[in-house]
Amino acid sequence: MSNTPDLSTLIAGIKFKNPVFTASGTYGFGREYLPYYDPSELGAITTKGICLNPKEGNRPPRAAETHGGMLNAVGLQNPGVQYFTEHELPQLKNYNTKIIVNIFGSTIEEYAETAGILSGTEIDMLEVNISCPNLEPGKGGITFGSEPRLAEAVTSAVKKRAGNKPVSVKLSPNVTDITEIARAAEAGGADALSLINTLIGMKIDINTRRPVLKNNTGGLSGRAVKPVAVRMVWQVCRAVKLPVIGMGGIYTGGDAVEFILAGAAAVAVGTAAFGEPAAAVKIRDELSAYLVLNDIKSVSELTGAVQIWN
Repeated sequence: MSNTPDLSTLIAGIKFKNPVFTASGTYGFGREYLPYYDPSELGAITTKGICLNPKEGNRPPRAAETHGGMLNAVGLQNPGVQYFTEHELPQLKNYNTKIIVNIFGSTIEEYAETAGILSGTEIDMLEVNISCPNLEPGKGGITFGSEPRLAEAVTSAVKKRAGNKPVSVKLSPNVTDITEIARAAEAGGADALSLINTLIGMKIDINTRRPVLKNNTGGLSGRAVKPVAVRMVWQVCRAVKLPVIGMGGIYTGGDAVEFILAGAAAVAVGTAAFGEPAAAVKIRDELSAYLVLNDIKSVSELTGAVQIWN
């Protein structure tokens, strides 16, 4: 009789073989990682962000190392949804794992149209990045993810066009109360939530007196954000009934356990893969070893099992 623990997890009606995914923005479309591991090892792979039309992204330099992490202002460069469905998705479907496609837009209609195109493909789930500046007339540059009414509206529009594809909304941490946005996404019909996206940061070259990034600011990811991410996952899991995919500074199996104890049904590995390409597989193995060591039969037993002090 095997003592191998059950790593499977259920999110929005989809059974994932294990709870370790790749995080959007760091995995691209996976080609660069093929020499290091078979994507089929993971519960799911999440693509880089895709929008309706090709996007060039920001001017370089657009990435910089920081203490405990990195800043990036890549600017969501991508070839557009049509190119993705014709040239990238056929390759991704060769792997024995679930495919989550991250989407974004500058207007609600762009989000909805992109979702509509993907609804007819063989992907498994949509992840909606609501950290993008909203360019709707009269709305200014406020991000969809920082205003509850906008978060609910974009979620609802995507759900209407997503067909039978579950929708996970990726939340921004750059808000006063992330639970308010989580509730708005739930009200809009979200099937799951992903959090956190990057924190806004800045690095200045003291010799040139200029920001290191041409965009001036960028998204902070890596080890430095993990305590914030764990706290926000815990808060959101208490505020809504939706399953949560946790992310932000996950480098070890122990990190993954923290997120799961806080309430996450799965975790996504991002920045860690830049230093160690096969980090996600290592984290899966360390998570499994933790379950064996503690005589835990199923990873689902850990979900939300943190014992909060009174």
